[in-house]
Amino acid sequence: MSPHVHLPADARQADLHRAIADLNDDPTVHALLVQHPLPAHLDFDAALATVDPDKDVDGMHPLNLGRLALGRPGPRPCTPAGIEALLAHHGVPVAGREVVVLGRGATLGRPLAMLLAQKRPTADAAVTVVHTGVADWPRYTRRADVLVAAAGSPGLVQPEHVKPGAVVVGGGVRYAGRRLLPDVDEACARVASAITPRVGGVGPTTVAMLFRNAAHAAAAAAGRDGTVGTAP
Repeated sequence: MSPHVHLPADARQADLHRAIADLNDDPTVHALLVQHPLPAHLDFDAALATVDPDKDVDGMHPLNLGRLALGRPGPRPCTPAGIEALLAHHGVPVAGREVVVLGRGATLGRPLAMLLAQKRPTADAAVTVVHTGVADWPRYTRRADVLVAAAGSPGLVQPEHVKPGAVVVGGGVRYAGRRLLPDVDEACARVASAITPRVGGVGPTTVAMLFRNAAHAAAAAAGRDGTVGTAP
């Protein structure tokens, strides 16, 4: 049974930290997720930093991002890990190929670049990170064997930005009203050899990695496995 802790909208930062501390200390709780966005007066980063790193099911605690940067075991950020697993599942070769990540955010772009550059059969890529602050960013995306759009800018990637035959992964999205709009225009399917669908693409693998992190955390807590949330 998963406990849900609901705080009132006017809860103070100290109230949130106290609730997290209680879950950290509860031996029956193996994985912990701070659901965001939080109300504007609360600091999400400060709350995340109070989570026990070994219970950090999102893989976004600063310590776990440091583990990722050093190539050490730890819970991996769910969307980057899901993209690696998605590519591996469909037999898309990454090792030795040029992967371009369009976006530098802390949730997807930067951790994905670190993950795919690691020496591992499903990674070991030549990774370039580029962003919309670079005036000629299409010059980089057009040379990618695998292009991952992670900018959160709807319709940013058009067919002319894609190398013919490339694999295109749409990781970045943004809400426009109640509609969820992807970074990658659907017309890119005419150029790419494979492309993730707008619905049911990266999202399900993100959820799968969330469950994987939770399972590893529970196993580690039970002493059955000394490794918490290993990479795919």
